[in-house]
Amino acid sequence: MTHKNKIDLNKQKLVLNMLGRLQKKDYSFSSGHILGSMCTQPHPIAKKAYNMFLETNLGDPKLFPGTKEIENRLLKFISDLLHSPKNATGHIVSGGTEGNITAMWMAKQLTHKKEIIIPSSAHFSFNKIASLMDMKLIQIPVTKNHYCMDVHETKKKIGNNTAAVVGIAGSTELGMIDPIPELSEICQEENIFLHVDAAFGGFVIPFLKKLNYDVPDFDFTLKGVSTITLDAHKMGYSAIPLGILMIREKKWLNEISVESPYISSRKQTGILGTRSGGPVAAAYAVIKYLGIEGYKKVVQQCMETTKYMEKRIIETGLQLVTKPKMNVLGIKLKHLNQVVNLLIKHGWRVNKIDHLSCIRIVVMPHVTKKIVDKFIPVLKKTCKKVGEI
Repeated sequence: MTHKNKIDLNKQKLVLNMLGRLQKKDYSFSSGHILGSMCTQPHPIAKKAYNMFLETNLGDPKLFPGTKEIENRLLKFISDLLHSPKNATGHIVSGGTEGNITAMWMAKQLTHKKEIIIPSSAHFSFNKIASLMDMKLIQIPVTKNHYCMDVHETKKKIGNNTAAVVGIAGSTELGMIDPIPELSEICQEENIFLHVDAAFGGFVIPFLKKLNYDVPDFDFTLKGVSTITLDAHKMGYSAIPLGILMIREKKWLNEISVESPYISSRKQTGILGTRSGGPVAAAYAVIKYLGIEGYKKVVQQCMETTKYMEKRIIETGLQLVTKPKMNVLGIKLKHLNQVVNLLIKHGWRVNKIDHLSCIRIVVMPHVTKKIVDKFIPVLKKTCKKVGEI
């Protein structure tokens, strides 16, 4: 080994040690103390697959034909999962935000209109869309008991300048599912573009249905649905960042494509140019490893833990905002900020939703019944301290 190599190894060690020290400041999913995130620790096979494809760029697909084939196989799985029609296609995105932006870009290009009808529970990415694309948001209130988009109010707001209606299948706030079948019927009658934001629910609802849970349809079995976005890095158990936008008509991609004379494909679609093959390989690896039955088990486990946590919360004397539809719970609190701050001091991270005066807990795969049993006494003690119970 040369002197130069020794110096390089020493430098490498110093850099990695520095990164390690900074990493220790992070919360970790493996600890189980992250209770408010819709992401989770990636499946072990996702990590291995990600590293295998670090240098690949799907923005220049002919240089990486094997990685492109993996992308195609991933999209085929999602297409089948969502009962896509013959002419449908998919596009890999970084996550729900990019998926929503891309769908609304497409809707605007197809309709030449500027209004988007969204529920008040819609993801904050739609505020970015309004700003970026000079579009106007028309907010529809959610129903009082179920926190879902009000269908009658939606129908009233459709007008001559409506570019799209958006329904949520697994809201970020409470995991609620909007009445997508009814929205589909309205949008089909009115010839309106309907986008379903299933960033969270896309890897939950199909498996809940297979497990005979009472959840509504949200996918392309509904003829009015135009696009659906879902995230593999949420309940797909994959690595960040990986989302998928599924599109009913392949020809609609032409509306968001540009000439790309410098790379191996003549046209490039969507927002991003360079796209890492790492997350794509990771997502497909998890899909192949788990399969439909594996995902059913993951979702079933999360739902059983959700029911267990619901029971333990009610036993403390606290109340939920509403009955959970998926693996998300909202706990009503009068002293919201005090409770959240005290929980942080005890090493627990939850998300607060100010306008609902609640904390949100997402029961991801890393949240087990043992974790619940550790958390509930801390929550109870904290709530007693501030006079919540």
